[in-house]
Amino acid sequence: MKISVIGCGYLGAVHAATLASMGHTVVGIDVDPAKVEQLALGAAPFHEPGLDELLQDGRNTGRLTFSTDAAAAKGAQVHFLCVGTPQDKTSDAADLTFLVSAIEGLLPHLTAGAAVVGKSTVPVGTVDMLGNVLAGRPGVLLGWNPEFLRQGTAVKDSLVPDRLVYGVSGGRAAAFHARSGAPLGVTAALDAVYEPLLRAGIPRLVCNFATAELIKSAANAYLATKVSFINAVAELCDASGADVAELGEAMGMDPRIGGRYLHAGLGFGGGCLPKDIRSLRTQAQRAGANALDDWMRLVDSVNVGQRHRTVSIAAELCGGNLAGRSITVLGASFKPDTDDIRDSPALDVADRLAAAGAHVTVTDPRAVNHAWRRYPRLRFEASAERALEGADLVMLLTEWDEYRRLSPAVAGGLVRRRVVLDARNVLDAAGWQAHGWLVRGLGTGSAEVQSEAALPRV
Repeated sequence: MKISVIGCGYLGAVHAATLASMGHTVVGIDVDPAKVEQLALGAAPFHEPGLDELLQDGRNTGRLTFSTDAAAAKGAQVHFLCVGTPQDKTSDAADLTFLVSAIEGLLPHLTAGAAVVGKSTVPVGTVDMLGNVLAGRPGVLLGWNPEFLRQGTAVKDSLVPDRLVYGVSGGRAAAFHARSGAPLGVTAALDAVYEPLLRAGIPRLVCNFATAELIKSAANAYLATKVSFINAVAELCDASGADVAELGEAMGMDPRIGGRYLHAGLGFGGGCLPKDIRSLRTQAQRAGANALDDWMRLVDSVNVGQRHRTVSIAAELCGGNLAGRSITVLGASFKPDTDDIRDSPALDVADRLAAAGAHVTVTDPRAVNHAWRRYPRLRFEASAERALEGADLVMLLTEWDEYRRLSPAVAGGLVRRRVVLDARNVLDAAGWQAHGWLVRGLGTGSAEVQSEAALPRV
């Protein structure tokens, strides 16, 4: 098939490259000339494991091209909308400006029988609104195919997804009983797009538009709930002397609960979970679903509260005063295996420390070049070893593997005081303590430091 992908950010670039790897002829379209040029050369403008290889393969086979001209989409049988839907600058609602602009730019190049399929995360009612925009193009089909990619594993999530979801007019009944031609056409078109995945046994769910619009936000809200729940419990563990890691492990053994996302720590960030739970809250408010509104407000407040709590613990470990302290922050991206710093808990905490008077040095394997422009009062180092020199406190805020494997002996020879706040609870605490470090986690026991004299020194 010939396919166009409108919007070539994290979602669109990965989607275009994986579709080309399935044998389709794909053109990716984006308004950013620099991004298009880099993608056309077979290199991603952001860090995503495995993506460069797919881009290079698509370029070498000729199946994958990129353009800034919407006319390049002409003749495509399926057009995927993959533009961003960020949080609105003045509210918690989703900003659909880019999505509407994308479909309006596509209108002159749509042909009868073509399918326009959205993948962006949107609030309920968006598809109906876009249907009105398409009303002037008779014979053009409309569907919704939500994405479930995770940054850092997006290529795998695209090639071996957990499920495929098709949102069509009339929902499942219309698609399977062919009550109208359009829904059947969208379903057939998407089946052709994903034929290799369906043949491999990936489950497929056909539903109505509203369900497809809600699935991604509801899934993210549930995952965010698990994270905030275990982080709320972690505070109780610190107060009572319990160990949240052991508690979460025990809870995860219950098949009704499962262990994923029950790992206590600094909390979530990025461009999806925070935005999606706030958008869901806005939708709940508009629909009068007060329980969901209250629930999402609590989930969000617990998550943000972890950042306040981490700063408070840092002050405690510095003898009650952050002013003038040299603090090394390990990690700038919102999660490992990405260079994305959107709503990064690590950078938020680092900036709060600097606002309190600390001298903060941040290091990260991938995100330093993105972060230093946006956080001028922080110092950045690409090398973890240089960042550790002379530190009064080390804080592990993004759980990159290289920080998990950091030698406590080597680190101990670089810092001024061997004190580490493991805000992701991933270090071997006993191993670090054996090298003279005071180790503090979140929810693993208070390990209170009563005075400056109680802090270990080099």
